[in-house]
Amino acid sequence: MGMTIVEKILARASGKASLKAGDVVEPRVDLAMSHENAALVINQFMEIYEGISRVPKIWDPSKVAIIFDHRVPAESPKTASNQKKIREFVAAHGIAKFHDIRGDVGGICHQILPENGYVRPGFVVVGTDSHTTSHGALGALSFGIGATEMASVWALGAALNVEVPGTIKVNVRGKFRKFVGPKDLILFLIGKISAEGANFKVLEFHGPVIQKMSTSGRLVICNMSVEAGATAGIVPADEETRRFLHDEAGVKGRINVVESDKDAVYEKTIDLDVSDLESQVACPHTVDNVKTVRQVKGTKVHQVVIGSCTNGRLEDLEVAARILKGKRVAQNTRMLVFPASARIYTQALEKGIIGEFMKAGAVIMNPGCGPCLGVHEGALGDGEIALSTTNRNFKGRMGNPNSEVFLCSPAVAAASAITGVITDPAKGAN
Repeated sequence: MGMTIVEKILARASGKASLKAGDVVEPRVDLAMSHENAALVINQFMEIYEGISRVPKIWDPSKVAIIFDHRVPAESPKTASNQKKIREFVAAHGIAKFHDIRGDVGGICHQILPENGYVRPGFVVVGTDSHTTSHGALGALSFGIGATEMASVWALGAALNVEVPGTIKVNVRGKFRKFVGPKDLILFLIGKISAEGANFKVLEFHGPVIQKMSTSGRLVICNMSVEAGATAGIVPADEETRRFLHDEAGVKGRINVVESDKDAVYEKTIDLDVSDLESQVACPHTVDNVKTVRQVKGTKVHQVVIGSCTNGRLEDLEVAARILKGKRVAQNTRMLVFPASARIYTQALEKGIIGEFMKAGAVIMNPGCGPCLGVHEGALGDGEIALSTTNRNFKGRMGNPNSEVFLCSPAVAAASAITGVITDPAKGAN
């Protein structure tokens, strides 16, 4: 019986000849990532060594990455003190993959990892962030874990008691309409199968649409796989993966890929045709409350956000800037733009994209998570509505339970910023 990509990755990492869904293993970890919540991991890590004469030591500092992104710059003395604590720990333990609050190497963890070549096909990647699923875009098994679990990874180098997940195969064919893309695809899929439709499963993406999709687009669909309950999303590594890692991430040498066997066993298969897919919008207060943009057009928006680990990459900013070119953000509507990394910010500056946003009246923020998690920058007022390219719209997500958040693509966000109401980019602003 053949194995899926995920079964093969976990078998290799566990020293097994073969595995099947439901088996429990303790795979070796290739990369362990945390952001500011590394402060919690440090506390748990030090507790492991209480009462033991051994000096606390990370199993392999070269396989640990820590990126400040959720609260940058620090918004409070407490955050600043936690960041100071992490810096001291990083220095003491020789963690080289550390991205501090800097204008040259900073950014969101889920962008920093791929653009620096930290993730490779076949890797087991764990992160203390639920959207660690993003890195399945590079053919890795990548999933979120808690602070206590991460502390054990730092100590032992393995993830404990991992149940091999079943896999749902998603075949995508057709051709996207103008202004429709990966964000619309994943929102449609989540709306179709629900926020629990892939619970504890892996979404494995296939088909001509995926094969033609950029790594940026693949990061979008894997990032939001967790919103369908998935343990991970994964795209089989291919020539696009090799191109990205060689040309954009600077990886040298051979890049090996992992593929599912032809007789691999899947939980089920979902077939999608995007030829008639319209722009999608996730309405408050759940990500699976998805409607077409036509069904919610005309809804007043007070704040438009473009950015995040989902849609803050260069091609996202380019799409939005083209729509905004020569136009202005509507009166009584705020537009915030958060590039996903310092590198993307620099590229957008060089291409004139940042200038287009500013001429339109948008406010450009430093790379980071911004208002997405609701604790830093861009909070909403009572009764306000945000339209955002981020990945969650739960009640209070942008810092105020008395506000509402709608999710959409960069194209819908830009078109709506011009009109001040939710607008179909294919018909409204252009």
